Parts: sequence; C-alpha cells; structure tokens
Amino acid sequence: MMNFTFKNNDFEDIVLNRRSIREYDPNVKISKEEMSQMLSEATRAPSSVNMQPWRFVIIESPEEKQRLKPLIRFNTKQNDTSSAMILIFGDIRCYELGEEIYNSAVEQGKMSAEVRDQQLAAIIPYYKNFSAKEMNDVVKIDCSLVAMQLMLVARAHGYDTNPIGGFEADQIAEAFDLDPDRYLPVMILSIGKAVDQGYQSVRLPIEKMATWK
Repeated sequence: MMNFTFKNNDFEDIVLNRRSIREYDPNVKISKEEMSQMLSEATRAPSSVNMQPWRFVIIESPEEKQRLKPLIRFNTKQNDTSSAMILIFGDIRCYELGEEIYNSAVEQGKMSAEVRDQQLAAIIPYYKNFSAKEMNDVVKIDCSLVAMQLMLVARAHGYDTNPIGGFEADQIAEAFDLDPDRYLPVMILSIGKAVDQGYQSVRLPIEKMATWK
C-alpha cells in the first residue's frame, strides 16, 4: 500500500484550529489507499481490552450518497460536497474477534500465549454477560475515541471533518446492508478538503468543568 506522509505535523495547529467543516471542495477525492491509511492510523486509538468494536462504512459514490441523503436530516451539504461520509458503527459482538486479535498479538511477539489464554478466558465470558445497555455504553465510548482520533488524523493529512449525530439511527444500518441487531450506529464523519473556515466557537473555562481534590 502506498504510504501517504502527514502534510501537517504541527500538533498545536491540528488540535487548536480544528473546526467542524460543513462545505468541501467536491472536486477533491480521497483515494481508497489514503483513506485506508487514515483509518489504520485512527484505529491506534484505545479500546476496552483491545476489542476494537469500531466498524466503518465509507460512502463515496454518488449513488450511495443519494441513498444516505434522506437519512441525515440537516446535514445534506456535507453529504453533497465531501469526499466521503464515514459511517461509524459499534459491533456489539466484537468479542467474537477476540481470539483473532489476541492470537495476532502472540504471533507478533507482543503477548505470550499464556497471557493470551488467561485474558481470553476472563474477557470473552465477561463480554457475553453484558446487558444490552452495558455493551452499548462500551462500544459507544470506544467508537467515540476512534472518531476523535480520525478527525485529528484527517487534519494531519490535510483534510477536515464534521462529526454528525443527526441521522436516522433506526434505519441507517439496514440501509447499508448491516445487521441492525448487531451494529450500533454511533456517528457519521464527513471528510474532505474544506472550502470554508468553519465557525469559531467558545469553550467554558476549566474552572467550571474541573474539580481538584
């Protein structure tokens, strides 16, 4: 796979000048190779016991964007102009890939077989016993972490994003051929080359949000 180097290594700029962009240059397309690399970099985000419950559906063709359009309410400009709309789902049966993940860690010398066996013996039954609410909470937290990392990775590659929570959550999995009983929609990210600057916004002072004990 072709390696795309970061266009922006200024961490201060990446973080502090991030904006939610709603209009993009429709002529800029992100190649599958670069999108794959950005997703790979984003999935270095942490997840509970490394179960990596995030699943991505990349909507980039005009036909698929048209299918998405009625499901995204007030975010049609992003859909019309972005290079892609990235649907982020949480797999509530992510533990079914636990053995594959941990076997790979052993093969790469990052974990001993003994530790793998101990971990899997504890983790898999634990996950299977989660209530629906507990599992939803876990995958939403993990998928939110990967989404934020993807937004920053995109800026490092010279693109911008907009996290979108306004969509038809009860319809979107099935609309894109996923099992709605297994795949929980978390958010959508639009991504592309910005043509607007986004809105500057304010944040509450830390004194209102943090307590030292």
